[in-house]
Amino acid sequence: MRDLRIIFMGTPDFAVETLKAILEHNYNVVGVITAPDKPAGRGRKLKASAIKEYALTKNLTILQPTNLKDEHFLEELKSLQANLNIVVAFRMLPKSVWSMPEYGTFNLHASLLPEYRGAAPINWAIINGEEKTGVTTFFIDEKIDTGKVILQKEVAITTDDTAGVLHDKLMTEGAELVIQTIKIIETNTVKVKAQPKDISFKTAYKLNRDNTKIDWEEDLYTINNLIRGLSPYPAAWCILHNKGEDHKIKIYKAQPIEEAHNFDIGKIIMEDSALKIAVKKGFIIVNKLQLPGKKAMDSKALLNGYTFYRDARVS
Repeated sequence: MRDLRIIFMGTPDFAVETLKAILEHNYNVVGVITAPDKPAGRGRKLKASAIKEYALTKNLTILQPTNLKDEHFLEELKSLQANLNIVVAFRMLPKSVWSMPEYGTFNLHASLLPEYRGAAPINWAIINGEEKTGVTTFFIDEKIDTGKVILQKEVAITTDDTAGVLHDKLMTEGAELVIQTIKIIETNTVKVKAQPKDISFKTAYKLNRDNTKIDWEEDLYTINNLIRGLSPYPAAWCILHNKGEDHKIKIYKAQPIEEAHNFDIGKIIMEDSALKIAVKKGFIIVNKLQLPGKKAMDSKALLNGYTFYRDARVS
């Protein structure tokens, strides 16, 4: 049985569940590496990462390097004498960091690698209409998400799942998979599998203004998948044209309805207190949206104080 000295690297809420599980299983975490505090909110006050906030409650040693290749940071890292690095939702590591510990550095990724390598695997699995995804642990190498796979677990995606719901499912399953991975490293019973090369796989591209905009010319299920896959963050968006004014709005929740109609694509129809948008072969019923400068709210609440005129449409 190996005596593990673990350094944990992570930043957002997704990583907290894993660090919590590691500590609950009484593993020795000798240090936590996370992002530097960043200005946030209207006051632009410095805000700690979710991992830092949790690590402080457990009195763990915390390092927040701005440069992972900095010699001073590397010396601090070395002084912790870790023999295993665990990475969950952090950033790309230089070889000087991931090759340092005796038992290697492994990462938890929220997909079934090699599918959905990249920055936003949870979002793209839903956007692309997948029926399953999963979590993978793998040893880090020189490239992004290409290392040898240690363990994987499939997770079903339901037609009602949003990115937020799937995030929480994968967060829980991922924490359990990390514990299983630690156990086989601890007992020196690891069996790895190389990822296939020279084959085309789906990529989890970084989300940006262009790929989060709704194209109302798409079919209704493609549109609905985009809305689900971007909810609650960063949210699918479009332009609302109403009474001669244009507004960028975000749509958080919708429902596709197949129905023949003769309306123009993007036309907004009000019917029985419901907000419907005409698309090919049906309608998108908008259940939750956000107007500029307002909080996100359900459509019925919005309609109590906002008027959609006869010419209202989206693009």
